[in-house]
Amino acid sequence: MHPPREPFQPAGPAPWQRAAAGANLLGSAGQLGVTIFEEMTTLAAKTGAINLGQGFPDEDGPAVIKAAAMAAIDAGANQYAPGKGILELREAVAVHQERFYGLAPDPQTEVIITTGATEGLAAALLAFAAPGDEVLTFEPFYDSYGAVIGLSGATHVTAPLLAPDFFPDLAALEAAFTDRTRVVLLNNPHNPTGAVFPREILQRVVELARRHDCLIITDEVYEHLTFGADHIPVATLPGAAERTITISSAGKTFSFTGWKIGWLTGPEHLVAAVRTVKQFLTYSSGTPFQAAIATGLGLPDAFYHGIAATLREKRDILSEGLRAAGFDVFTPQGTYFVNVDTAPLGIRDSVDLARRLPALVGVAAIPVPVFCHPAGAERTRSLLRFAFCKKVEVLEEAAARLATLSGKL
Repeated sequence: MHPPREPFQPAGPAPWQRAAAGANLLGSAGQLGVTIFEEMTTLAAKTGAINLGQGFPDEDGPAVIKAAAMAAIDAGANQYAPGKGILELREAVAVHQERFYGLAPDPQTEVIITTGATEGLAAALLAFAAPGDEVLTFEPFYDSYGAVIGLSGATHVTAPLLAPDFFPDLAALEAAFTDRTRVVLLNNPHNPTGAVFPREILQRVVELARRHDCLIITDEVYEHLTFGADHIPVATLPGAAERTITISSAGKTFSFTGWKIGWLTGPEHLVAAVRTVKQFLTYSSGTPFQAAIATGLGLPDAFYHGIAATLREKRDILSEGLRAAGFDVFTPQGTYFVNVDTAPLGIRDSVDLARRLPALVGVAAIPVPVFCHPAGAERTRSLLRFAFCKKVEVLEEAAARLATLSGKL
């Protein structure tokens, strides 16, 4: 007889638990919660509210890109793409980088195509961050950052972004770096705040990264969605290129978020390391969509100027309704999102208001504290985020509903 087998007891949290905790989905008793996006979407559906929580458009992008995808399907581009992406799109990414920023990545060795920016970020972090390392982000932070940092086993360190412009305090930023900082993960333009960081802030990040000999991973998915502020890729700054991995995607620029086509560029040895991890995540995906996005990247400048101008108009429509509601509105310089302070209405708990808002006025939003660690959540306790990447008529109706809020509290 064999002795009874002892049940396996892990030495610490399982990887899934680290990921859940990093995304603020693990309760104090270890129970698994749902994302705030799922919760607000469910509330919106239950109440018939306009969902301005999750950041995806409610209309398709350019017809020429859709036609290119259909043509690629008809032409038989329906099997695995190469692990690093089809050459046509890698070349289009390289041309795009040179056209807009003067960068010239080699499409053979310094560009890979990913399943959206999310996979590129995950592959990059898992390639370089490990237990004992620190990964530094600004706070608030996009929730997937915390999840993947947790999955890697590294420690997530943050530097606060402060209202009203949501720029970092440079002294606090410097203090957040340590000799254990392995990666600085920089989102610019920034979700959820809408900040577009100026050259002096970005250059300071580069200087600190060089001092501490750490990598810079940049998430630039909103690169073309700025309003009067120039987007400056970190890789263009002095001293940055040799330590910077740049990530972007087609979803936000072209309003095809469901296609999940992203890309990653950087020095050959860094890209090769990321590709080593990426090939065992999805290997490849979206073959006909890759060909179509190559067409999109070649659209004329008028398209890129036009999408930013249209989005700026939508921002202003929604912001007018938010001001009429009595919120303090922080006008964003980029992205899909506008943040407000609920304190002028005497409300200090934005999570509670977010849960009541769909029934009160028929609009759903996301509370900013969910994008923070506990101290940051307290600092942003009264902030709410609204998405304005919707049809004009939808935003006009949302603005009208929001304007009635103060009379219903």
